[in-house]
Amino acid sequence: MILERIRMLREDHDIKQQEIAELLHIKQTTYSKYELGKVNIPLDAIMIIADYYETSVDYLLERTDVTEPYPKSRRKK
Repeated sequence: MILERIRMLREDHDIKQQEIAELLHIKQTTYSKYELGKVNIPLDAIMIIADYYETSVDYLLERTDVTEPYPKSRRKK
């Protein structure tokens, strides 16, 4: 799955792949493969990216065009 929005958000924020890779504790080359759709992105990485850009997972997955994140759950984690 190619997540074009993760590339678009990164570029719009003038962030290098290396910075996001460090956030995810992975190599830059792995992150590059995420953007190119060569490797599936783990769910926990998608959640971290959504939180970082203050958007929803659904926005990253192109299930919605609404960029605002959902309210946080009141349930204890």
